[in-house]
Amino acid sequence: MEISESNLKTLIHKISLLKTEIQKVIVGQDVIIEEMLVALLAGGHCLLEGVPGLAKTLMVRTMSQALDLSFRRIQFTPDLMPTDIVGTEILEEDHVTGKRFFKFNRGPLFANIILADEINRTPPKTQSALLEAMQEFEVTYGGQTYPLDRPFFILATQNPIEQAGTYPLPEAQLDRFLLFIKIGYPTAAEETKILSSTTGTVKNKVQPVIGAEEIKQLQALTREVSISDDLIAYVAELIRATRPDTTTVAYVKEWVRWGAGPRAGQALILTAKARALIHGRYAVGMEDLQTMAYPVLRHRILMNFKADAEQVTADMVADELLKTISRPKINI
Repeated sequence: MEISESNLKTLIHKISLLKTEIQKVIVGQDVIIEEMLVALLAGGHCLLEGVPGLAKTLMVRTMSQALDLSFRRIQFTPDLMPTDIVGTEILEEDHVTGKRFFKFNRGPLFANIILADEINRTPPKTQSALLEAMQEFEVTYGGQTYPLDRPFFILATQNPIEQAGTYPLPEAQLDRFLLFIKIGYPTAAEETKILSSTTGTVKNKVQPVIGAEEIKQLQALTREVSISDDLIAYVAELIRATRPDTTTVAYVKEWVRWGAGPRAGQALILTAKARALIHGRYAVGMEDLQTMAYPVLRHRILMNFKADAEQVTADMVADELLKTISRPKINI
C-alpha cells in the first residue's frame, strides 16, 4: 500500500485521538480499550465478558461515537430469530404496474459496528446466523448473497456469572472472535472518579475522529507491519505447545483437553502487528506477542474436567507457556 510519510503519521495520530475520545467517557480500562482498537485494526471481532455494571455496552457505544461509522445495537433475547438480525423478504407492490414482488429488507447486521448485547441469551440457531457475517463479511438469504459494508466490526458481550437461561457459545463460533476480552472491576481511584463523573449534570460529548476509509487504510497498514521469521517460528511453537498431543509442556498435558488451532497463530500475529502500529512501531516485538497471547488464547484452549474442578484457567496455561517456550535469540 502506497502512502506518504506525513499521511502515515496522521493516521497513527488519529488512533491516539480515538483512544482519547473514548476516555472522555470511560474511566480507566486502558488495556481493554487498547485491545478493542487492536481488534479493529486487525479486522477481527471481540467478545467482551464481564459482570453487570462494568460499562461493557457504554464502552462499545462510546467507541462507535468516536468512529464516523454506522452503528446498530442488537439486544439478544431467547425469542430472537435469525431473520431479526439478518433481514427478511417482504411483499411489495409496484404502484405503476400493480405487480407484486419480494424485496429484501436488510436487518441490523447491515452496519459497520454491531453491538451484540448479551449474545449468550439467544439460542444457537440465532447465534449461528452471525457465523457467515463474522467470517465471510456477507449474509445469504433466499439463495442471494448480500455483502456487508466494510469495515465490519462485531463486539459481543456476555455475562460470566448468570447461567440461567443462557446458551454458551459453541467452540466454532468462539474461534471466530479474534479476541476474548475480560473486563474486571475498576481500581479504588477509578471507582471514585466514576461515581463523581456520572452522578452530576456534566456530560462529555464524544466527537468522531476517524472514518471508514481511514480505518480501511489502517487495516491495510497493519498487515504491512513486519515480523521476523524467528518470531513467526516462535508463534508456531507456542500454538503447537497448547495441544496435548504435540506439546512437551507437562502443564498442558495435565490440564488441557484441546489446544488452539492454526487460526490462533494467525490471530496472534495480526493482533501483535496492530498493537505495534498503535504504539508507533512498524515491526512486531516480543512484547506485542506476549501481551496479545492472553486474549487470543483464552477462548481457544479448552480445559479438561480436572482443570475446571481445580479452577485452572486458560490464562494460567498461556502464562505457563510464555514462561516455558524459549524465546528466539534474535529479536527486533
